Amino acid sequence: MQERKEILAAAAEFVDSGRFREDLARLVSYPTESFSPQGRVALKSYLDDVIGPAFLAMGCVVDRFDSWRGGANSFLVATRHEDPGLPTVLCYGHADVTDGQAGEWSAGRSPWTLSDDGDRWYGRGAADNKGQHWINIVSLRLLLEQRGRLGFNLVFLLEGAEEIGSPDLADFAAEHQDLLRADVFIGSDGPRLADGSPTVFLGARGGVSFELIADLRAGSYHSGNWGGLLRNPATTVAAAVGSLVDGHGTIQLPELLPAAIPDSVTAALDVLDLVPNPGDPQADPAWGDRTLSPAERLYAWNTLEVLALGAGNPDKPVNAIPGTARAALQLRFVPGTDVANLEAAIRRHLDSAGFTMVELRMGTSFAASRIDPDNPWVAWAANSLTASTGREATVLPNIGGSLPSYVFADVLDLPTLWIPHSHPGCQQHAPDEHLLVDVAREGLQIASGLFFDLANSHSPASAGADQHSLTVSSVS
Repeated sequence: MQERKEILAAAAEFVDSGRFREDLARLVSYPTESFSPQGRVALKSYLDDVIGPAFLAMGCVVDRFDSWRGGANSFLVATRHEDPGLPTVLCYGHADVTDGQAGEWSAGRSPWTLSDDGDRWYGRGAADNKGQHWINIVSLRLLLEQRGRLGFNLVFLLEGAEEIGSPDLADFAAEHQDLLRADVFIGSDGPRLADGSPTVFLGARGGVSFELIADLRAGSYHSGNWGGLLRNPATTVAAAVGSLVDGHGTIQLPELLPAAIPDSVTAALDVLDLVPNPGDPQADPAWGDRTLSPAERLYAWNTLEVLALGAGNPDKPVNAIPGTARAALQLRFVPGTDVANLEAAIRRHLDSAGFTMVELRMGTSFAASRIDPDNPWVAWAANSLTASTGREATVLPNIGGSLPSYVFADVLDLPTLWIPHSHPGCQQHAPDEHLLVDVAREGLQIASGLFFDLANSHSPASAGADQHSLTVSSVS
């Protein structure tokens, strides 16, 4: 289809001309760190100066919910309703960034000044998430410029505190279901499977943290005079950890595992070949549940990781039995895990194993979500990505990390399609965060093609459409 080729060409030209880089430099210059009061002031300016005007220029109605309910999160919702008979898409991004870590970037870079080095654009938020949500905003604008209308209804939600756990996002969505009502969710966050792999992922693993603490006595006692008489809290905590997950990473407590891996998830993962990107560590083939494939271990199963383990002073040990020991653990889990009864299950297990003296202290948690890979929207999106890039799209049932995907899948009951425009080595949350130029260029083409296909009735929401196929012209 000629019009589709034209919008892909316009997307590529927007990057090649330098306009996207110019925009990105402006976005990065706002230090919208969500953890600080100064960052929230910058966030308001970002929404006032950049995001709000961009949507108003596209004929959208913009609603603001700054410091909603007096909390740390702010929301912007832009809507453009063209026809009640057209499908509606809900898009999402987050305008906040993590700690800029000024002074820690290489080559004297500033986190708030976009800098170039070969095929990389460096700056805090370049990949997470300003570059990604701006790609989607620009693609919507290109579609409007080409057609004079979108050809669907748009709701675009930006939040301001994703980096501190998206506080109040679920409550905001529940309270504003009419405002956020849609047929499908399309968001861009997180990385692709690999630099050159156009990717659709359908949700995210959840996470729950907890501590095991043995606080047995004040002070330490000589290991020669008291060894064999006093319980060692470090040995006790290490053994308690080992009763939950063995020394090869296999979870021992069934209550920490999902019931099973759905057949559709297994089928989606069977075609994946996990090839490390340059600079990545090599996976240990003897780590984790070896009855599962590496892809199943990463995307379809639970892992229990020890994040910290401490007793005494390992840098300067003394001949004494410590009085206290503590381990910090995190369970990364997929849907099908009984998280509601997790604390009780761990407590029962510890008691039955003789570790009544070990305190269990639960920490933060976030929910898991995943739509079925057989959902017709998945094939639609994958086919659109393939048509735009000329390469088969990768479909991940969920990413190994976490995003607030459950808000859209469970609270709003939407099919969730995440189309990332970044790559695994982007160094988000670290010094030297960057966006790859080629991934940004292709990402803008992918988003433009996806919205073009939605506008031209190539979607499961279209009356009479074949829900398992999409007929579009591939790039040549």
